Order: sequence, then structure tokens, then C-alpha cells
Amino acid sequence: MPSPKNTICLWYDGTALEAAQFYAATFPDSAVGAVLRAPGDYPAGQEGNILTVEFTVMGIPCLGLNGGPAFPQTEAFSFQVATDDQAETDRLWNAIIDHGGRPSACGWCKDKWGLNWQITPRVLMEAISDPDRVAAKRAFDAMMEMTKIDIAAIEKAWRG
Repeated sequence: MPSPKNTICLWYDGTALEAAQFYAATFPDSAVGAVLRAPGDYPAGQEGNILTVEFTVMGIPCLGLNGGPAFPQTEAFSFQVATDDQAETDRLWNAIIDHGGRPSACGWCKDKWGLNWQITPRVLMEAISDPDRVAAKRAFDAMMEMTKIDIAAIEKAWRG
């Protein structure tokens, strides 16, 4: 099978396989694929070390590159995961946080490898894009006070 035309390459400091295994165990439609070991020494490692890991996250092809500590992850890249209910929101958020991650604001969190995630209930996006700008602002203002998104609180603010 040919490789995808476009793949997201994520830089890790020697932990690409561990991260890929966590994503595969946590997110639906995710899996770990081929693991490539370095055929020779390179700046961040030695011959035989895991150089790259092919994996998918919710159907998105990714390549984990064990490139060393030079380029840590930043908020400039994140996966935005649309959730259908509070149980799914809680499950995914808690999986990331409970596995060495940390919370941020407005539904964002960071996993133990520094990769950023937006765990975003669909109802939140519906609420803040409501053509009734007053209702949308109430929902937006409620979101701005949250770390993990509370769907019931968003719906309450949205309704007024």
C-alpha cells in the first residue's frame, strides 16, 4: 500500500512509539503502524534506535520522528477532537491528563509529550456560532472561564 500523499510529522525526543501507542489506545480509529529503526547514527541517536513511527490518530496519518530535544511541541499545532457528549469529553480529557498531561484553558490540554489537544464538544461550536450573537457571546464567555468544557454549563449560558 502506498504511503499517504500528506502526513503530519510530529517531533519527539525519543518517545514517538510510546506516544503512538497511547494515542492508539485512547482515540477511536487510531493505530500504530510501521516502526523504522535508524540504519546509522544520527545527531539525536544511534544505529538501531527507533527513528520514526507511522501511526494514525482518528484516521489522520502521522509520522512520529524521534528527532531529539531541539524542537519541543508548542500550541502552534494541536489536534482538535470533536466530542458528542460529556462522557466522551471527560474520557478523552481525563485520559490525557491522567497520563502525565496537564490542563490548559477553554478545552485545551497538553499530553505528556507536549502535544496540544482541544477536546471540543460539538455543542460548544454550535453555541458560539449561533446567529443570535447575544446567545453566542454568553456561551463564549462561559467557555472562557473553563478548563475542561462543561456541556451543561455551556448549554445553560447559551439559553440564557
